[in-house]
Amino acid sequence: MTKLNNVIEKVIQHPKIFPFASLLMRVMISVIFILSGLGKIFQYSNNAGYMESMGVSSALLPLAILVEFGGGFLVLIGFQTRIAAFLLFGFSLVAAVLFHSGDDMNSQIMFMKNISMAGGLLALILFGGGGFSVDKKFK
Repeated sequence: MTKLNNVIEKVIQHPKIFPFASLLMRVMISVIFILSGLGKIFQYSNNAGYMESMGVSSALLPLAILVEFGGGFLVLIGFQTRIAAFLLFGFSLVAAVLFHSGDDMNSQIMFMKNISMAGGLLALILFGGGGFSVDKKFK
């Protein structure tokens, strides 16, 4: 197992692979937030109604859009990656508890999706934007 771990580490840390792997990581984690933020913009009243039905003030919807779309975009381009990932990390955990803590199977799946996304965001908090990022360019 140690040998396999060493091989994986060498491949991932290779100067020609690392930038692409870190870009892929950012794309994969950011897409759901960007699309969700856009969905909230284009279906604003539906989302506002859903928030109210869950006991959350719809006055927070613009903030949710800003965090999801804005944070997702910042993660995508790798600008202030750790800060954006931290905000999305918190957002994912809060959304899991407020909106996806029901007893039905769909709620449980959505809860675990949010927890899983928080785990991916934690990796971004720890490792930053990596290669092909704005953060890397200005470092």
